Amino acid sequence: MKKENIVLKDRETTEKRILDAVGYIILEEGFEKIGVNAVAQRAAVSKMLIYRYFGGVEELIARYIFQKDYWINISIESDKIQDVNKFLKTIFRKQILLLREDIIIKRLYRWELSINNSMINEIRAKRESNGCQLVDIISKLTKSTSKEVASLASIISASISYMALLEELNPIYNGIDLQSNAGWEQIAEGIDLIVDLWLKSKEK
Repeated sequence: MKKENIVLKDRETTEKRILDAVGYIILEEGFEKIGVNAVAQRAAVSKMLIYRYFGGVEELIARYIFQKDYWINISIESDKIQDVNKFLKTIFRKQILLLREDIIIKRLYRWELSINNSMINEIRAKRESNGCQLVDIISKLTKSTSKEVASLASIISASISYMALLEELNPIYNGIDLQSNAGWEQIAEGIDLIVDLWLKSKEK
């Protein structure tokens, strides 16, 4: 293996250890405990290495979000979508699953709402790019306008995000238990109904 490949692999391994440390600290001690010193100690690396690889605390947290965010990392391959109905239901259920399983990313989403810097803007731009690409694909497959698809997709995905972020602080929403599997299945079934009714309207 060439020396440069070894160096690159070592850096990737170290970056992963540092990002894992961010997750551990948020989960075990809370978001307010995140700092270069704490992350360096947990990851067993020097502070200077964190500054060199990430720039600072906000950039470090933004990188963590970038690698975990559902809409940034979603795979979009139009030629593999055989059943639009099933595809749409599946991607929204996966969004629910990710947010319910990852308490760390939920806490970071709350943090993101109060931050505005170049790294966060990059995250938002990537989400927007993937979202618009997905809207374009579904528009073509259903012969719908992009405006129509974008509106429906935004309402559904934003509702999921809002209720998932609300779960820890306000467990009941319109009588639905946001802290139970049954409650979220009720929400998922409601989304399924919206998808079914919308696609049925396209058949007329």
